[in-house]
Amino acid sequence: MNYQYDLCIVGGGPAGYTAALHARRKGLSVVLFERAEIGGVCLNRGCIPTKAIMHSAEIYEEIKSADNLGISVQGADINFSAVIERKNQVVEKLRKGLALSLKNSGVVVINAEAKVKDKNTIIANNEEYVCAKLIVATGSEPRTFKGMEFDHKNILNSDDILNMTDLPKSIAIVGSGAIGVEWARIFSAFGVEVSIIELAENLMPVADLEVSKRIERIFKAKKIKIYKSVGVENIQSGDICKINLNNGETLEAEKVLVAVGRRVPEFNKIDGVEYIGDVCSEIQLAHYASKQAIEIIDGIKFDKTMVPSVVYGNPEIAWFGKREQDLEDGNYQKSNILVSALGKSHCDNATEGFMKILSQNGKIVGAHIVSKEASALIQQIIIAAQNNISADKLKEVCFAHPTYSEGIFETLFGL
Repeated sequence: MNYQYDLCIVGGGPAGYTAALHARRKGLSVVLFERAEIGGVCLNRGCIPTKAIMHSAEIYEEIKSADNLGISVQGADINFSAVIERKNQVVEKLRKGLALSLKNSGVVVINAEAKVKDKNTIIANNEEYVCAKLIVATGSEPRTFKGMEFDHKNILNSDDILNMTDLPKSIAIVGSGAIGVEWARIFSAFGVEVSIIELAENLMPVADLEVSKRIERIFKAKKIKIYKSVGVENIQSGDICKINLNNGETLEAEKVLVAVGRRVPEFNKIDGVEYIGDVCSEIQLAHYASKQAIEIIDGIKFDKTMVPSVVYGNPEIAWFGKREQDLEDGNYQKSNILVSALGKSHCDNATEGFMKILSQNGKIVGAHIVSKEASALIQQIIIAAQNNISADKLKEVCFAHPTYSEGIFETLFGL
């Protein structure tokens, strides 16, 4: 068979564009199909825009407490439409940069919906494209349930929430995963009355129980209303939405964000096609998708038990590996340190949180951090764990002072 391209990729998100760029570095001819914006959910409707808005929220929150730092600030106010405009500028700049990188590398990008005919053929714009290898990385979409259908005006999904230009006075958030927790933090920082509803017994049910309880404590201090072990029967949209819970209680809020995860649209898988990113229904994280792409193209394997999870905001939350509730009673060691024990946290007015490392048979098997810079701190422990560097060996490393990293060093001595 005569192939037009060595590689065809459907989907231009982190999995797709990473595969494309790495394939071109290896000298392969590549065509990439994307029906919407290059960059996928992460760049356009997920990680990047959310963090851009969150940065504005964090700065505003710091300004409000500036008196404690010896700085007098008067008249600080929120121009939320300007916050959204900045978010759009950040996204557009990164999207243009990515498009330029793909162009300069020689990736052929076709902005059209593509359909897979067979393991070597794509149909787009009524044309057939034949390739030696085919990767599908078409991502996922916001999930909903009966009674909580989006109307995109008052009952919103994670796409809709990014396009708001006015802050509501109140919002109810259904679900306390990364999306729910991050938006609860954003809206609370901007002065919105926030309620968060979780079906499980604890907020952030995928996290270590100690992390969940700490986040609940932080949220209560911020006057975020928490409803646990309760489900939503239905939501009535209106100028004031009514959220009817399965315990008979009814909540009211101007807007409702339904953040109950993401789903992969149904489709027929074809033998011989590689499916990566969210569409493969494994771990729905952008960095996981990128690593899958690199594994396929470059053959560089990665340990799927060592994938970090991060929830952004103040303080950050990060973890990897085993949770304490997953380990057998008594068959592990743990060590905790409070972030308030670190001099740097007091300098930064960021004393909330803790660091916890779990080990079994002398090997680090998990870590859970609630702290400023947690997203960077967790990588240090993952690098050690993945390379079988024991806690005792890691104690030989010299950590700088004053830093948050030295909290890891101190935690090691409790194992």
